[in-house]
Amino acid sequence: MQHGIARAAIPPGARDQPNICRNSMTQPLPIDFEQVFMHAPIGMCVSHNRVIQQANLAMAAMFGYEVEALRQTSFQEIYPTADEFERTGLRLVPILNEKGFYSDERIMKRSNDEMFWCHVTGHALNRDNPHAAGIWTFEDVSAKRPIAPGLTPREREIAALLVEGKTSKLIARQVELSPRTVEMHRARLMRKFAAATSSELVHKLLSITP
Repeated sequence: MQHGIARAAIPPGARDQPNICRNSMTQPLPIDFEQVFMHAPIGMCVSHNRVIQQANLAMAAMFGYEVEALRQTSFQEIYPTADEFERTGLRLVPILNEKGFYSDERIMKRSNDEMFWCHVTGHALNRDNPHAAGIWTFEDVSAKRPIAPGLTPREREIAALLVEGKTSKLIARQVELSPRTVEMHRARLMRKFAAATSSELVHKLLSITP
């Protein structure tokens, strides 16, 4: 019989396991999701009936507002015109009804009236009433896509859809115009951008040298 301190049996393979510290300091810290939202590196907001309920710091800085100034502010304030705000809202409904989310690049407006290209992504919390409650993100892409001066609101709308690769017929259905009218706007854009072809126009809208 051996004398001394008895050793507990060690299960096979236990010696190969890492030493797990049970000190409370190793427990994960609680996550403050409000702070995560507020300090996210991309512009974000929560909306109700197209009115901003809460925006984060990145969105406020992008559009040139204080966070509190954006609270209870209509999205109309960050669109170039009221007409573009209304038309975009109507255009999004069937897409959000079907998919629940939407993403595009469009021209938005800062507090100093400067316009810029912005990548916008939205998620409707209720597909049946997509504007009732939503989560939206905004990314400033003006560094790679500057605004061309002298575009009308309708030309800005058509330009945004052209860079998505949409045809005149599809654009016509989305904006409720005839294909001929869309072609007229496309022709005006080609003249303003000195583009010889539709492909060259899209390249110039994307600020890519053909």
